[in-house]
Amino acid sequence: MPLTIYIGPYMGRLIETSLLEVNEGIIESAQAMGASPLQIIFRFILPEARSSLILNLTTATISLIGATAMAGAVGAGGIGDLAISYGYQRFDTSVVILTVIVLLLLVQFVQTFGEWLSRLR
Repeated sequence: MPLTIYIGPYMGRLIETSLLEVNEGIIESAQAMGASPLQIIFRFILPEARSSLILNLTTATISLIGATAMAGAVGAGGIGDLAISYGYQRFDTSVVILTVIVLLLLVQFVQTFGEWLSRLR
């Protein structure tokens, strides 16, 4: 629940930023063609903002991964808790390094997939 409260406004702001990047001329031309408000949203604004939306959602996902790891570090469970309990508190550096590598690989995968998805047309 706390992560939902954390990420909700952040994602909302990122989505708003993506939608505000759409050129006003596209909206005006859609209105001139007689498109309804729903048609303007789904056939003009969203396709135009698609790449930016995907990149911003990728950023939000990476931020959520970081927040989950930090929440785990304070006792919420997950990979952050694993790194603290079995690595740091037991002086097992290999566990800490392994969890950091897993987090880095996860973030890199999400980033690469988001960039690839945003380039598709």
